[in-house]
Amino acid sequence: MRKTTTLALLATGLIALGCGSGAADTSTSSGGGGKGEDAPAKTAKVGEAARDGKFEFTVKSAKCGVTKVGSDLLGQKAQGQFCLVTVNVKNIGKEAQMFDGSSQKAYAADGTEYSADTGAAIYANKNAETFLNDVNPGNQVSGVVVFDIPKKVKIAKLELHDSPFSGGVDVSLG
Repeated sequence: MRKTTTLALLATGLIALGCGSGAADTSTSSGGGGKGEDAPAKTAKVGEAARDGKFEFTVKSAKCGVTKVGSDLLGQKAQGQFCLVTVNVKNIGKEAQMFDGSSQKAYAADGTEYSADTGAAIYANKNAETFLNDVNPGNQVSGVVVFDIPKKVKIAKLELHDSPFSGGVDVSLG
């Protein structure tokens, strides 16, 4: 009987943790676009600021068709093609927030989701700007988020996140 009670308490605790893990700050401004339930999310375009939680993202450019990142001595080859997305990330919150390139997603027009390639991003960024970088309030970093996608695929939009649990904000590349 004691074993059953322990398992029930453990299961209740895990359920409570699971319910709270999605509760992230996804506040947006009128110029941004978050995924709130009250209003439909606005999709930003390249060059426009878009907010998710404590970060304001501005996608500067996206270049696909890259076959290798890094130098001849140290680098990584794409399985398909690399898409290099240059993004500026500004902390608009009141405390430090960690920017993690691996929390970012790319989508093809058919809805297929692609995750960021953090290994390739290390070679594409000289100072590891997109790898677990703490950004203090008011500060900003700029770096390249790398996606390794099939050769004939085009990225239609990005979903940018201030954390792995945030709702994200969409940026159209088309």
